[in-house]
Amino acid sequence: MGLIALIGVDLLQLLVPRLIKRAVDGLTAGTATSALLGKLAAAVVGLALLIAGCRFVWRTLILGFSRLVERDIREWLFGHLLTLDRIFFGRHPVGATMALATNDLAAVQLAAGMGVVAAVDAVVMTIAAFGFMLYIHPRLALVTLLPMPLLAFATRVLSARVHQRFHKVQEQFSRLTEFARSTFTFIPLYKAFTQEEAQAVRFRRLGEDYVRYNLRLATVHGVLFPASGLAGNLSLLIVVVYGGGLTIAGAISTGDFVAFISYLLMLTWPMMALGWVFNLFQRGIISLERINEVLLARTSLPEITTSAPAHLAPVITLCDLSFTYPGQREVALHGVTVEFGQGITGIVGRTGAGKSTICQLIARLYPVADQMLLFGGHDVNTLDVAAIRGQIAYVPQEATIFSDTIAMNIALGNPAAGQAEIERAARAAAIHQEIIAMPDGYQTRVGEKGVNLSGGQRQRLALARALLLDRPVLLIDDGLAAVDLETEQRIVLALKEHLAGRTCLIVSHRLAPLQYADRILVFDGGRLVAAGSHGELLAQNSFYAAIYAFQRMEEEGEAGHAAA
Repeated sequence: MGLIALIGVDLLQLLVPRLIKRAVDGLTAGTATSALLGKLAAAVVGLALLIAGCRFVWRTLILGFSRLVERDIREWLFGHLLTLDRIFFGRHPVGATMALATNDLAAVQLAAGMGVVAAVDAVVMTIAAFGFMLYIHPRLALVTLLPMPLLAFATRVLSARVHQRFHKVQEQFSRLTEFARSTFTFIPLYKAFTQEEAQAVRFRRLGEDYVRYNLRLATVHGVLFPASGLAGNLSLLIVVVYGGGLTIAGAISTGDFVAFISYLLMLTWPMMALGWVFNLFQRGIISLERINEVLLARTSLPEITTSAPAHLAPVITLCDLSFTYPGQREVALHGVTVEFGQGITGIVGRTGAGKSTICQLIARLYPVADQMLLFGGHDVNTLDVAAIRGQIAYVPQEATIFSDTIAMNIALGNPAAGQAEIERAARAAAIHQEIIAMPDGYQTRVGEKGVNLSGGQRQRLALARALLLDRPVLLIDDGLAAVDLETEQRIVLALKEHLAGRTCLIVSHRLAPLQYADRILVFDGGRLVAAGSHGELLAQNSFYAAIYAFQRMEEEGEAGHAAA
């Protein structure tokens, strides 16, 4: 309907010169009357009202359509990003992805809105106006086309440069967005290292580069637009010289001459708009290509459509599991074979021993080869990823806290949870007393990333969030590192009671809290080097005993220092 209204505007505009021709010819021949001129004036006013109404319709419908396109692509992009894995986000900075949903999508919307309008308007107006010009005098109409090759040549030469330079503009905007995002995300760190001024300088340099790329693009447009105007003005010059001679010779009437110039002026807009339309479509195509690269990306995890078994036992089996992170050469895990059943299993080892890798693989954050990881006796590559994750509560190393209430942060995975359930999870995570001591208790709002909470409080909130899910498997990937030793021991003891009949893996650098675990695994260099209870490992494994003795000395030294 919008396109019909737009074409209607163009056709109605073409009738106005015909009315002017009748008036001019009547005045020239001396046959015009006040009544005739009044009727022609009324017709012009009526056409103007119809044009205004149609213009309102097409602006509302076509520009509204472009906003619907923008909305749908944004929702499509957002929904697709939620399906992608860590490998994708490791290669694509968040700021660059945000730029797609802002700057690039705006270019697509403009092309789908005003770009379509200008293109259709230019084509229809060109064909119709040139048709009327042919009707008035075919040879004059053809002569006016002589400057057109100049415009076609300029457009062809400049098209490649527009594409290349606009692509650089969009890439630089992505860098600018990512830099701003990372700066604001880690602003406490920059303040701690007094790097505010240095960051501002870096940001200014990125902004200067962005302006420079835009100016280089503007130079291309600065040639394209004047070239369009020059072609239109040269055509007008031809009409005045050649068409004026035809009028003097009587080949066309004065009214035809005036109408011909009116039609040529109508053609001037399409010729000048050609550069603008070309610019809009070039920008839209480049931006759509950038967006489409993300939409074509696929998760490296298997996309299983068949339903998972009704019941999956909380038993996780690693069968000669080896793993290397994408893009890395060093092997993270070497042939690990172990089964995690009910109870608490502690995982210890040096930094880089492969502890966190195990948790991330079990949580299905990275792909594994067939038959190397089993869940409930089933190869994970034959199960829906969402079905596996629905059985797991995961507490990562970095506790993510949102700028909302304490209650909302705990109930993130279960928004329908009642207050009693939230408090029970908080008690199990040993943070209930600290929450009720806050000004508004569980309704206390915390800042972005829990900026007004201690590291230990953030980790315990993340633990309470996982416990509230009440799932068969709990993974704690060094999620209690910021908690003091005594509190960590109390949490582990509480977990033994809270997680009866379930499977729990606790990765920790500290051995003392894990002495209450049912079993402890010792990793070194990506290999499982020992397994047993705390007492058995102390007695049988020198590596474990040496770590434990060293940590005991550190704890005693810290206690002595505090007492002094």
